[in-house]
Amino acid sequence: MELTAAIRGLQALKEPCDVTLFSDSQYVVNGITKGWARRWKSKGWIKSDKRPAENIDLWEDLLNLCETHTVRFEWIRGHNGHAENECCDRLAGDASRRQNLPIDSVYEGNSKR
Repeated sequence: MELTAAIRGLQALKEPCDVTLFSDSQYVVNGITKGWARRWKSKGWIKSDKRPAENIDLWEDLLNLCETHTVRFEWIRGHNGHAENECCDRLAGDASRRQNLPIDSVYEGNSKR
């Protein structure tokens, strides 16, 4: 969910921009700022523990968007009174309870249910 939110936010930009992207997801922030995603990609999407990386399609999208835009990633603690973060949590919760949500075909295609 956090990766998708970052991707959709950057996709909404109409031209290359300088952006500060705030996220309460250390997975997203560290994936970019610590170079994890680029390293996974360079090694055929294999992590340092020799296991395959997850969410490859989303990481590919985010890496591509980071080539288009100048993006600074900043981690913020979730559920800690940050007004915009609290608003995003409410919106995400409301959206998740909607009927007839679109299917994520990539996730469903990779699901081992």
